Amino acid sequence: MEPQADIALIGLAVMGQNLILNMNDHGFTVAVFNRTVAKVDEFLAREAKGTKVIGAHSLAELAGMLKRPRRVMFMVKAGKAVDELIEEILPFLEKGDIIIDGGNSLFDDTTRRTKYLAEKGLLFIGTGVSGGEEGARHGPSIMPGGNKEAWPFVKDIFQGIAAKVEDGTPCCDWVGDSGAGHYVKMVHNGIEYGDMQLICEAYQLMKDGLGMTPAEMQAVFTAWNKTELDSFLIEITSHIFAYNDVDGQPLVDKILDTAGQKGTGKWTVINSADLGIPVTLIAEAVYARCVSALKEDRVAASKILKGPKPKISGDRAAFVEDIRLALYASKIVSYAQGYMLMRAAAKEYTWNLNYGGVALMWRGGCIIRSRFLGDIKSAYDRNPNLTNLLLDKFFKGEIKKSQGSWRRVIATAARRGIPTPAFSTALNFYDSYRTDRLPANLLQAQRDYFGAHTYERVDQPRGQFFHTNWTGKGGVTSSSTYSV
Repeated sequence: MEPQADIALIGLAVMGQNLILNMNDHGFTVAVFNRTVAKVDEFLAREAKGTKVIGAHSLAELAGMLKRPRRVMFMVKAGKAVDELIEEILPFLEKGDIIIDGGNSLFDDTTRRTKYLAEKGLLFIGTGVSGGEEGARHGPSIMPGGNKEAWPFVKDIFQGIAAKVEDGTPCCDWVGDSGAGHYVKMVHNGIEYGDMQLICEAYQLMKDGLGMTPAEMQAVFTAWNKTELDSFLIEITSHIFAYNDVDGQPLVDKILDTAGQKGTGKWTVINSADLGIPVTLIAEAVYARCVSALKEDRVAASKILKGPKPKISGDRAAFVEDIRLALYASKIVSYAQGYMLMRAAAKEYTWNLNYGGVALMWRGGCIIRSRFLGDIKSAYDRNPNLTNLLLDKFFKGEIKKSQGSWRRVIATAARRGIPTPAFSTALNFYDSYRTDRLPANLLQAQRDYFGAHTYERVDQPRGQFFHTNWTGKGGVTSSSTYSV
């Protein structure tokens, strides 16, 4: 039989199925396979009925259906499953064929797999895919990286199925070598953690502080979605507040307050520590989920540990506007930190990242899609070498107009005992970043005192290190100077 499929996709969970149907809608013939083979027949008989999708019952059969170079995309669980599937399909592929991992893989794994398959003459792409089930079906954000020789063979498919911005530009372009695509997706997910935590803190301020009902908050979030905060997450939050359970009561109030996580936010924080980049807001968002998981401990502590009552008095409408601006300013800091991390990663891993292009890829289809990302693209269009978003003239002005509200909200929350870890760390970072002299000089003195770790001096050139015998008993020998 003459090969007829443009691409194969392995993994028929919801994301995989929706990507297949999306590819079919755009004129591509897709061959499909699943480890549980019965799911292939079920998919063809139901969701894919009447399409050009063709099914295979073995990897050998799947490979035989593909035009050359063969393009095989995995949509399976990250980690061991990807490595196992690579080994299983290798006997049926030949030099020049392309394997694509579309799952949420750790970027280090993608770097390793790119090198491993290149040694065997195969091309590998590790691509982030964001947008959830709906995005996969109708247009996700796609962030491919890996072996660039593979890009021309998948570009039409990926850009065809990707979300499009207003002028029709696809939210997909080549990101960079080795693990760059999955790295950018990892940072996207870290920022997503931050955005969600900021929204949750705004919710708690309104619910516990102002005593607002879900219906009242639904109206607020609907209005916010017509402002600078216009985004997918603000929009769906308004929908959540409007959704009632079968008894007519708001469903959101019945959901247990313990948050899950799949690990990508944690990966972002771990890598930021490795690179020495303070993505403090993403870190607080990750730890806020960890605190939420301590449900039984928190319930017990609430009966023992006392603090002020959360009620916030005064002009409710004015304070709601303060919350909006505090959320906006904190969001700017979160993205500034995310872009700082990508700049450091590009230097560390020798990637040539297009920061405005990344904003464009995130502009549509993905979970963090928003009007705000258009402003980030404009900032990098003005200055491709911008070191920090906070230094761009537009964002500098936005912080200026929001700063009074930002500080009022955090001060009020502290006085009323309402936790705002993400709002607060964002402001702390902003104040630290704009401070020309931090107390780290004392910290260095302490380190030198107890460990002879040395210090630099303000009256001497950078790179010269000194040690003081602080007690007169320690001698002159110092530790070697190094940074972790």
